[in-house]
Amino acid sequence: MHQGIQRLLSGAATLLLATAGAVALPATGAEAATGLTNPGFESDGSATATSTGWSTYSAAGRNAASYTEAGGQAGSYRLTHWSATAYQVETYQYLSGLANGNYTLTAWVRSSGGQNSAYLALRNCGSAEQRTDLPPTPNGGWIRLVTSVAVTGGQCTVSINSDANAGNWLNVDALTFTPGGTGLAVKGGDVSSLKKSEDKGGVYRNAAGTTGDALTVLNSAGMNYVRLKVWVNPADGYNTKAQVLAMARRAKALGMGVLVDFHYSDHWAHPGQQDKPAAWASYTTAQLGTAVYNHTYDVLNALKAQGTTADLVQIGNEINGGMLLPTGSASNWADLAGLLKQGVNAAKAVSSSTRVALHLAKGGDLAGTRVFFDNAVADGVPFDLIGLSYYGYWHGPLNDLQATLDDAAARYGKPVFVAETAYAFTTANNDALENNFLAANVQSGYPATQAGQAANLRDVLNVVEAVPNGRGLGVFYWEPTWTAVAGNGWDPADAGSGNAWENQALFDYTNKVTSAASWFKHR
Repeated sequence: MHQGIQRLLSGAATLLLATAGAVALPATGAEAATGLTNPGFESDGSATATSTGWSTYSAAGRNAASYTEAGGQAGSYRLTHWSATAYQVETYQYLSGLANGNYTLTAWVRSSGGQNSAYLALRNCGSAEQRTDLPPTPNGGWIRLVTSVAVTGGQCTVSINSDANAGNWLNVDALTFTPGGTGLAVKGGDVSSLKKSEDKGGVYRNAAGTTGDALTVLNSAGMNYVRLKVWVNPADGYNTKAQVLAMARRAKALGMGVLVDFHYSDHWAHPGQQDKPAAWASYTTAQLGTAVYNHTYDVLNALKAQGTTADLVQIGNEINGGMLLPTGSASNWADLAGLLKQGVNAAKAVSSSTRVALHLAKGGDLAGTRVFFDNAVADGVPFDLIGLSYYGYWHGPLNDLQATLDDAAARYGKPVFVAETAYAFTTANNDALENNFLAANVQSGYPATQAGQAANLRDVLNVVEAVPNGRGLGVFYWEPTWTAVAGNGWDPADAGSGNAWENQALFDYTNKVTSAASWFKHR
């Protein structure tokens, strides 16, 4: 990632601190579209320690750690920060003559990870400094990031920063600085297990250690949506219409939005199983369609009747291979499409403003996502949103998530969101059941610590926010409240079953909210 190191170091003794100066906005060409001079680091035509239009600052005189070299994301060159010893360096460009308003910096980045900090910033813009941290990309994949700011004084400084250890590196390329803002409408969590946890004695504490209501703790941290699954006739009586109604009232009282996730099963529905409810087992295809419609309408109409109309609805959960198998198999799209249409039609009959999503567990699988949604479109299945599960330790690197989200948003013209994500704050266990996330699942750049969990959630949020044309809707963290509580295990038919998820909750083993929850305040 630092091909020009030897050349750079040989001339390092001649480098002087560059002084910032006003940069006149160019009038024509690519730079006019960005507001930046030399946004792709191409102007000098060869690897160099100084790049036209950009300045470098290091309080410790480590300017040599910032340089351009061959191997850009879009062109021939890129900006690199690297040094064989620890360093702090900033590469920046001062813009003046800006009309007041919101602006967005977009940049393609990659990074070794391991820095004390590595981030893009917009500062001295007349409002609070805005930052976006660079994710670790050990596979060398480029990630597009965005940072937005309100300019109120006609000027702004675009800044690229490293506080790094020896050998850490980052690359930045193809920046733009354009009018308009970004943000995420949904910063949510699936709290389907919470009511049972509370009934079985679950305790939740805020960051100060004070016991409180888990929803209130998470909402205070910035979580603004809940996701609630619905089972048809579960063995333990939880995740039914009654619990969904109660949880929706609590969420709406806190000003939170509600997503209802229909599994169309008596227990877990996911890529490995999509079982019919026992009461529907002998139904014909037509009868199944009627049952889907009636069940969907019943739950959503009850929510509407109590004044908590669902904002978002999922018709099926992780339906990669279909739902209500074998009838609704993805190998028989005519029948699957018919079942999906019944669910969508029921949701819209209750509330035309409720947005309906189809949900796959394919956050890193662009080709598989295309196959499913191409079939859905071809068979006339209406949908408003595309939801994808993304667990980095199962679905691959962040650049695969970004490619899949970007493609789905553009190809189908729909907003996209991460319907499920999570990461561990420890590999230790807190009950007798082995956890899903083990030491082998730890991802490079994301240790199984509270800081690693927080960084992972931060970076998923950043990737969704960067979906072009404002089509990144948001992220739901899966089961942030599913702590190890006796009686609240994974199997609704076995009260003694354990929990394999407690090390990925957003409450630690002292029941205190983890630092990752603070990223719900993401802009």
